[in-house]
Amino acid sequence: MAQGKTRDDRREDHSGRKDPLVLLLNGLYQPVAPGTGPDLGLSGAGVNLNDGSYSVTQIYPVHGEGIACHENEDTAIGKFYVQFAGSLCAYELPGGALAMEFIPNCGGFKPDVPDGLGGAYMNGTFELKILEATGRFRAFEDGHNHMVDRLHRLANGAGFDEYCFCFISRG
Repeated sequence: MAQGKTRDDRREDHSGRKDPLVLLLNGLYQPVAPGTGPDLGLSGAGVNLNDGSYSVTQIYPVHGEGIACHENEDTAIGKFYVQFAGSLCAYELPGGALAMEFIPNCGGFKPDVPDGLGGAYMNGTFELKILEATGRFRAFEDGHNHMVDRLHRLANGAGFDEYCFCFISRG
């Protein structure tokens, strides 16, 4: 190891690239009851996972430095929290967290595609600004997230089943 450099410094020096972090949001959303949300250390972004306005689903690895993608691609590595009636979201990942805001008028869902069972697929893209990043994801602060989403609105208001790729790039 180079004198005076930590392993993390070397990884940063060696990476030089600005490869995106690619994650898959997948699974049924569940509401986060008021007062039960985790503290992700995201103090400056306005994210309050305890206010009852968030829902949560699972995050799976696809590609990214420091994320073991090939060994556990079928195992959730974190949680994604989103406000369906708001503009904020948060990613809880091993070694840190990210807070983001959906950029107004930058994307959205196309017309629904009926699923034949009384529900519908909502397909679209979204652009997000990274407001705050902690731990091993600090380099992503002020970065960008391009989401490619296929959200399944289940029949009879039974909820939402997510399938969304997130391409997260550094600031």
